[in-house]
Amino acid sequence: MRSLLADVGERGGVVRSADARERGHSQRTIAAAVERGELERIRRVWIARPTADAHLRAAARAGVIVSCITQARRLGLWVLDERRDAHVAADPHRGRVDVTPGTVIHRLRPVVPRDRAVLEDPIENVLTTVAACQPLDAAIAVWDSALRKRLVTPQELRRLPLTGAARQVLDHASPFHDSGLESIVFHRTRRWPVRVVAQVPIAGHDVDFLFGDRLVLQIDGGHHVGAQRQTDLEHDAQLMLMGYHVIRVGYAQVVHDWPSIQARLMRAIAQGLHEADPRRFGRRG
Repeated sequence: MRSLLADVGERGGVVRSADARERGHSQRTIAAAVERGELERIRRVWIARPTADAHLRAAARAGVIVSCITQARRLGLWVLDERRDAHVAADPHRGRVDVTPGTVIHRLRPVVPRDRAVLEDPIENVLTTVAACQPLDAAIAVWDSALRKRLVTPQELRRLPLTGAARQVLDHASPFHDSGLESIVFHRTRRWPVRVVAQVPIAGHDVDFLFGDRLVLQIDGGHHVGAQRQTDLEHDAQLMLMGYHVIRVGYAQVVHDWPSIQARLMRAIAQGLHEADPRRFGRRG
């Protein structure tokens, strides 16, 4: 049988005392580990390694579940919300919950029943909570990320009893967007009176978005520096020589100043810069 410390560590560093006993670890063994400082007791229900994840220890202490965008980040999903307040889930019928200041408590009925021995929401509950918590485009980006990582499939989600915001997000979610920014931009422009396609290969590289036939939108992330930046500029020049109109923007502009980007794109479309007809470029009087 595995040692108590190895067993607790393998299961995330925080487990219920009853579960540890069911796995063959005696109450005496647990008490001795606590006495030596190798484990600590949390609310007499849980035992935890002192180095265990802070979110899990806090959830055990408050009797809640790590969920929403906090758990989405822990799963490596793309999250737009830049604040670091913890998001947790609690039983909708439970009374007062004692959590640290700034913690966001969600009391939605879970679509997947929660296991009392688990402190992290399953992906289905995470996504439905995100849908209720975040703006629509930000929620879509998280769902797209989960689908892209194959943590859940569209078919599985459609079989769940989703309602309201979750159903709306599912109607727009897709595993084919390359990043969260791509998801957000596509959602914001999908109803525009021009065809919008993401990740189009042109001149040896994919462009982020192609509006119509000739208007390109490129979005710089944190990796667009140094040699990558030089490659991007060379590609832009090649696109323009081929008759494309290129608009390049940064992450912060998309997240914090979308109206200015939208206005720039709309002006370009109004001038016909998205059209393939060369007569629309440099028209003579």
